[in-house]
Amino acid sequence: MNLLDQEMKSKMEACKVKAKEAGLIFPDNTLEYIVTNQDMLELKPMVMIPTLYDYWVHDVEVHHNRWMYSAHPNNPYETVINTKPPVSFYNQDNADWLNVMIFYHVLGHIDFFQNNVFFRNTWDDDFCGVALADRRLLNRIRSELGEKKRWVDYVIEFTRAIDNLVGYHKELEIRDREDHPEIFGFFSEKVNFYFGEFLKSQCEAERVKHEFYYDELERYNRNLREFGKKDCETAFFGDDTFRSKFPEFNDVLKKWSEKERKRKPKDLLEYLMERSSFLNKADNKWMKDVMQVVRRTSLYFQAQMRTKISNEGWASFWHEKLFVTDPTISSHETDFARVNSGVILDPRIGINPYATGKHLFEFIEELASKGKLSPEYQLLKGISERDKYDRNLGSEFKKKAILEARKYFDDHMLVNFLSDEDFQEFVDKYKLFVIGVRPSREKWDTAEVYIKTKSGKDYRKHFNRMLYHPPVIDFDTKDGRLHLNHVYEGRSLYRRHIKQVLIGLGYLWGRPVQLETTEYEEDQPTERWFDQANNPKYKKIRVLYICKNKEVTKKVLSLELGSEEKYSD
Repeated sequence: MNLLDQEMKSKMEACKVKAKEAGLIFPDNTLEYIVTNQDMLELKPMVMIPTLYDYWVHDVEVHHNRWMYSAHPNNPYETVINTKPPVSFYNQDNADWLNVMIFYHVLGHIDFFQNNVFFRNTWDDDFCGVALADRRLLNRIRSELGEKKRWVDYVIEFTRAIDNLVGYHKELEIRDREDHPEIFGFFSEKVNFYFGEFLKSQCEAERVKHEFYYDELERYNRNLREFGKKDCETAFFGDDTFRSKFPEFNDVLKKWSEKERKRKPKDLLEYLMERSSFLNKADNKWMKDVMQVVRRTSLYFQAQMRTKISNEGWASFWHEKLFVTDPTISSHETDFARVNSGVILDPRIGINPYATGKHLFEFIEELASKGKLSPEYQLLKGISERDKYDRNLGSEFKKKAILEARKYFDDHMLVNFLSDEDFQEFVDKYKLFVIGVRPSREKWDTAEVYIKTKSGKDYRKHFNRMLYHPPVIDFDTKDGRLHLNHVYEGRSLYRRHIKQVLIGLGYLWGRPVQLETTEYEEDQPTERWFDQANNPKYKKIRVLYICKNKEVTKKVLSLELGSEEKYSD
C-alpha cells in the first residue's frame, strides 16, 4: 500500500478544483493510496478500514475472498472511507485515465459524506483513529484475559447479532438538540411537561375540556408578549387561577422529572450494558467495553447502509458529468463508455444502486429546471398540460435543487420524494418494471420470467421492500426476564437466526430471554412450486420464543388467517 505518486496527486488536485467549481463541497486535505489486489482481499472483511478491530470472522472471510478471487479474479476500482481526513484506495491495475474518472467519483462520495445530514454524527470524527484506539483496547483486554481471551470474540459475536438495532435516529436527535437549542430548547422542561403530559392526562380524565388547551396556549402567548421570554414562565405559572385549579402540579412535575432521568436507554445494547446484572459483575465489566466498541462501529456504518443508493447515485452522477468535459477523456472515449456502462448498467432483473440513484438525481434535476417541483405543477391533472409545462428556471436553480436533495435525502426519502404521477413518469422514462415468475407454457418443469407490471406504484412498493430496514424491537424486563417485542410492520424475522441470537442475548443478560414476534405459515402447504405461484394464503401467527439455559422453546400466542404477501426483513 503506497500513497499516490506526485503526478497522479497533482491530477487529483486538479479534479478537486473542477469539482468545487461545479458546486461540490469537501475538505482540501485528502489521502489517496494505491493498493494491490491482495490488499483489497485483506481489507474487504474490515470494510476497508485498516485499523478496525480484529475478529475471527475477518480471517475466515479473507480465506473465502482468496478462494473466490482464484476462481474469478475481480476487485473494485476504488473504495473511499468517511473519516477525517477522507481516505480513498485505488486498485494498482487502474489505468491513469481511469483513475481520473474515479477521482471525480470519489469526490462525489466525499461531498455526500460531508454534507448529507444523515452523516452529521461523523463529520467531526477521525474514525480511523477511533477504530485504532478500539483495536488497542480489545487487544489489551485479550492480553489481560490470557487463556480466556477467546471470550472477547464470543462477546463480539453475540453483540454483532443485534448491532443493527442501535439507536441511530435517537443519536441524531441528540445531535440536533445540541446543534439547534433555539429550536428544541425554546420551551423549558416545565412548559413542555405542562402542555404535553400534564394537560393530556387532564383531558383523558375529563377534568378539563379540549378547548382549555387552546385557551392556555393563548394565555402563554399573552404572557410572552407582555413579560418577554425571560419572565414569561414565572408569570404564567404564578397566576392565582392556575395555582388554585392545579395545586398538585409541582408535585406531579417532580415525580415526572425523576422518572425521565431514569428513562429507557437509546437501544437494546445500552439497555443490556446498564441493566444486566451479569455484565455489571466486577469480573465481567470488560464485556461492556467490548460491546461499546461494537455499538460505536455499528453507529458509524448505519448512515452508509441507509444511503447506499443515494450515495452511489450521487457519485455516479458527478463522475459522468465532470469526466466527459475533462481533457483526460481525449482518446479514451470508447474505454470510458465501456467502463461507465458497466457501472451504471440498468439490469433487467434486480436493481443497480449506481444506476437507479443516478437516474433519480437526473430526474429531479430535470423536474427542477422546468419548475415541476412546484405546487402549481403538482395540481395539474391533464397529461398534455403536464408534458408542456416548462418554466425554464435555469441551471443555477436545478443545481440548487439537487444539492438540497443530496443534503437531506437518504434512500427512503429519495425513492419516495416524487409524487405518484412523477414516479410513473420516471418508471416510463427508464423503462423499468417488476418481474414475476410462472410455470413455463411449453415445459411443465421449467419456470419463466415475465414482466408482471410497469406500474409506478408497484415498482416503488417493490423498491421499498429492498431498502435497508432493520426491525423495530421494543424491550423491557418482566419478572427478571428480558422481554423483546418485535413491532410487526408487515415483515417477519429470519427464523433460522432467532435461536442463535436469543442464546447470545441470554448469555449477555444472564437470565432467561423471550421474544414476541409475528410469523407466517402457509394455510394449505404444498410441495409443488407451480401451485405455490397461485397467491397462497398464509396464517399470520403471533408467537413467543423463550430462551432458558441455552434451550429455546416456542409457543403460539394468537392465530389469524391473512392473505398478505409474505416477505422477510
